[in-house]
Amino acid sequence: MKNWDLLCHTVMNSLKENLATFLTYHDWKHTEHVIQMAEFIAHKENMSDEDIVLIKTAALFHDAGFINSSSDGHEEASIQLAQDKLPEFGYIKNEIEIIAGMIRATSIPQEPKTKLECILADADLEYLGTDNFERIGTNLYLEIKHTNPNLSTTEWNEIQIKFLQKHKYHTSYCIQFRNPLKLKNLSILIEQKNER
Repeated sequence: MKNWDLLCHTVMNSLKENLATFLTYHDWKHTEHVIQMAEFIAHKENMSDEDIVLIKTAALFHDAGFINSSSDGHEEASIQLAQDKLPEFGYIKNEIEIIAGMIRATSIPQEPKTKLECILADADLEYLGTDNFERIGTNLYLEIKHTNPNLSTTEWNEIQIKFLQKHKYHTSYCIQFRNPLKLKNLSILIEQKNER
């Protein structure tokens, strides 16, 4: 029997205690938000309760690799943590493989292959199509500046424009309810660039 509540409590505490303070985007609040959005989108996509637990578990671990690794390759570090931890909480080998696939699907560029992978990929970048885009984007900019102190806001906006132009949502919910605002956020960035 899976013990989701204890697992969530254990991993969230570990994130709160062990993530570096300069991680202003990949912090425990981001993980908490992705878990909530993953569950929300999964309900909208009519997923079973069993699948929703797997999706929430993948969301819980998807950035846990930042505890032990830098941003490059953190997904594989996250998968390793999940593989080490999940058997203690009642997860079987096949479920852990499904969870690993979902975590891999959050790596950029996103290439999810299954419905579950599509849901987690969209939950991770759901903010692109919300009113929180600028605030969360600023958190990511500050985090990147820690390792790249010379990155200007102009360069950052260029990165964001290119990212938004390439990004696409995979679930019918996000395509319908997040894509329109994502396109608006993109046009605002392009307007700001053209005004300079």
